[in-house]
Amino acid sequence: MLRANAKPFRIPVAAAAVHAYTASGAVLAFIGIRAVFADDVRLAFAMMFLATFIDSTDGVLARAARVKERLPSVDGARIDDIVDYLTFVVLPLLLLDRFGFLPSSVSMLVVAIVLLSSAYGFSSADAKTSDHFFTGFPSYWNIVALYLYVFAVPPTAAAAILVVLSVLIFVRIGYIYPSRTPVLRGLTVTFGSVWAVSIAAVIGWLPSAPRWLAIASLGFPVYYIVLSLVLHARRRPVAAE
Repeated sequence: MLRANAKPFRIPVAAAAVHAYTASGAVLAFIGIRAVFADDVRLAFAMMFLATFIDSTDGVLARAARVKERLPSVDGARIDDIVDYLTFVVLPLLLLDRFGFLPSSVSMLVVAIVLLSSAYGFSSADAKTSDHFFTGFPSYWNIVALYLYVFAVPPTAAAAILVVLSVLIFVRIGYIYPSRTPVLRGLTVTFGSVWAVSIAAVIGWLPSAPRWLAIASLGFPVYYIVLSLVLHARRRPVAAE
């Protein structure tokens, strides 16, 4: 029996559901890892794609459900970082190592560089800024891995690309947050949505995706990098979120 004036315990269902939605990416990471060891590259990349979709949409749902207000005891950003590290870093690096996309003599070293630099990137106090930029290369290793695989980049070149991008995590350039950076957000979201459809098609055709489609899909990453550099050059120093 409740004491007088005691409030009954209520679970904020909408807020809890959003957190569960975010956390479901960990399940996708597990399925993707199993797919790698089963040599099912299409399923592994499909899990990365679904995890990216969740990561791209859970923020909108979280704000709509007012999760910080209704379920303050759960840190959704921490869940997001844990899941992203699994799906954006660990899974794609495992795939590249498993399928021989890194030189065997330095594979573990390259993997360690990526894992450690990304750990720094995710835990950095200024990883996300108040004006909605990522600071340093935002560890999109899932995208990097897909292009390395589709274009069959030689192991030495692939290792060099991974090391260079790992170094860029420490270079404090601001990269746009596609769904939140206000400048050209409509164009970015639209272009990004078209790109996502093309990437889904590329994954669906694996292991023999049409080369023309893969090349055409590079338009959005180029747009993303150019816009990020232009906006970074115009920005003033801002605080972290």
